[in-house]
Amino acid sequence: MALHQYIRDIQDFPKPGILFKDITPLLGNPNAVKECLDLLLLNLRGQKIDKVVGAESRGFFFATLMAQELGAGFVPVRKPGKLPYETFSAAYELEYGTDNLEVHTDAIMPGERVVIHDDVLATGGTAKALCELVEKLGGEIVQCNFTMELSFLNGRDKLAPYAVYAPLVY
Repeated sequence: MALHQYIRDIQDFPKPGILFKDITPLLGNPNAVKECLDLLLLNLRGQKIDKVVGAESRGFFFATLMAQELGAGFVPVRKPGKLPYETFSAAYELEYGTDNLEVHTDAIMPGERVVIHDDVLATGGTAKALCELVEKLGGEIVQCNFTMELSFLNGRDKLAPYAVYAPLVY
């Protein structure tokens, strides 16, 4: 199955000059979801994974499925003020602005093996903030996973030395 056919381009979203890669058509096709999930798990099956961290909000879709398949817990990382318990925060830069992410202070225990997942690796700012939060809690990052990578933005460079994987690369 060619997963690229399930990614829709939206010009000038969320602001002029941005070409947004929309995963909604992929999510609407159960066969595409299954294939994408299988690819996201390709390098992880057979490894001990304690937690899968998902970034708000599109990262939640596959992160929860990955956690279920791996027998791991799911950790939501959200925008400020969305989590009800004590949190740690990390700032990051987006292709089109800046923001913050938060995680519960007890979401990951020291030494737990963690996979990070988000929908898109673009400039790497969000993913780098996710890595900072996981390490602040004492987690060991096994891999940074993305549904797709916009390789021309060089986000992978910000994630060295972590393993990075995306089944769709543009």
